[in-house]
Amino acid sequence: MRQMPDSSVSSVRPRSRVLPLARPLDMRATLVVKGLRGPSLQVRPDGLWRATRTRSGPATVWMRLQGRELRVDAWGEGADEALDRIPEWVGESDDPTALAPRHPAVERAARLGRGMRMASVGGLVEVLIPTVLAQKVTGVEAARSYRRLTARCGEPAPGPLRMRLPPDPIRLAGLAYYDFHPLGVERRRAETILRVCRAAPRLEAAAAGGLDDLYRLLHSMPGIGPWTSASAIRVARGDPDAVPVGDFHLPNTVSWALAGEARGTDERMLELLEPYAGQRGRVVRLLERFGGRAPAYGPRLAPRDFRRF
Repeated sequence: MRQMPDSSVSSVRPRSRVLPLARPLDMRATLVVKGLRGPSLQVRPDGLWRATRTRSGPATVWMRLQGRELRVDAWGEGADEALDRIPEWVGESDDPTALAPRHPAVERAARLGRGMRMASVGGLVEVLIPTVLAQKVTGVEAARSYRRLTARCGEPAPGPLRMRLPPDPIRLAGLAYYDFHPLGVERRRAETILRVCRAAPRLEAAAAGGLDDLYRLLHSMPGIGPWTSASAIRVARGDPDAVPVGDFHLPNTVSWALAGEARGTDERMLELLEPYAGQRGRVVRLLERFGGRAPAYGPRLAPRDFRRF
């Protein structure tokens, strides 16, 4: 059942749109991904909700599938702009048929993930912030820090649910690195987030251009390397060839699926993905979600809390 409005803002009539879909869409596999997961994204029985910032202002969008149509409602000053971006958000122009499976594991993952798309959700800085938080820490640590950051620097979102907007880059840019310590973030990641937020207009302008120039710009920023850039660009721009080199689990996942090897290196992963040049990022996404996990050996990394520094 749909949650009742929580404030006078919620009673404003939403803007609505219906998008006929060219192909099947799995919204969860497409949009519930690293870089978007968090307090500003909710998957509920009535559909998927996303709170975001647009150039026109904040927006909350409610998406639900009805047959081969996507029905969308949007609230907030950025509602019209968000509705205009919906086809990109759900990867309507993405071409899954560009992937030609050459291995049974890829063929099976592609079949199971036939509705998964490489979507271009926009908001490069919005995606970069939680991506930087995930550098060299466990998923539990990254999610905890992002929740705290959103609670502190993200205002209530428009619409009928009690959601919060992603952290405001302008507000973050005015902080010092030590302001992040109570949120569980040490100086290195904090300073990278500050650089990203202070360069937000330049980054968003570059995100509208070519991928090669965007990668070069990101790699010129201290604290952003191949893992961070690929992880963010495959979500913000839907790059089907983006491979996050330097990931803790990914080489094992790919090596296990494509070669039956329980442990892999970045070099081995790239070697196995070479036949899929141009679509390596799609293969990685499919194997991560539908390809199974490599056997686990040894103890897991224990989450830490940098508030104790």
